[in-house]
Amino acid sequence: MSLTLDKLNQTIINCRKCPRLVRWREASARNPPRRYQGQSYWARPLSGFGDPAARLLIVGLAPAAHGGNRTGRIFTGDRSGDWLYGALYEAGFANQPNSEHRGDGLKLKDCYISAAVRCAPPLNKPNLVEFRRCRPYLIEELKFFKDLRAVIALGKIAFDAYLVAYRELGGVLSKPQPRFEHGASISFSAGPKLICSYHPSQQNTFTGRLTKPMFQAVFQEARTILGN
Repeated sequence: MSLTLDKLNQTIINCRKCPRLVRWREASARNPPRRYQGQSYWARPLSGFGDPAARLLIVGLAPAAHGGNRTGRIFTGDRSGDWLYGALYEAGFANQPNSEHRGDGLKLKDCYISAAVRCAPPLNKPNLVEFRRCRPYLIEELKFFKDLRAVIALGKIAFDAYLVAYRELGGVLSKPQPRFEHGASISFSAGPKLICSYHPSQQNTFTGRLTKPMFQAVFQEARTILGN
């Protein structure tokens, strides 16, 4: 029986391959900060989210302990998500600029959001074994999106994760290997164009390393690649 995207997502949600991440995501749910006390946490891995016919794929790092791990949707419930969905709305990929919870009516058009790791990690830092265990999920997702034209990597770690997945699917990288740089647009001999962006983490947005015009320009570049 062939694997469907829905079946893949269910497999992701049920995953318990990484004991450290299982412990952390569940402990975060049991001991939330004051502002979230009394809320019911998802506390499971996060599947991808968006349009199953997407031509744009976004790859992030991992869920936040009190963001996606709380709400059950990738990039939802934290400041990074506010930036991401706001930019998607401005570029015409989302029907609304906010993502608050799984029942808020948000829909993505021509865009799908994934991640290098599907569980919230301590200190936002998965280890190398956890990256390797989670990588097959990104690889399987890439197989479903036959019409991908562009991939946006949010941060250097997501950039590296995508390159590894691309290579494992038979893609050939140039030598020297492409380097991460915000705003860079990288073409390959086959497959979608890769666009690089700093991650919209508070570490980047609060310091001004990443501004909203810089971030929105990345999604406008994707829109140009897909065709207006």
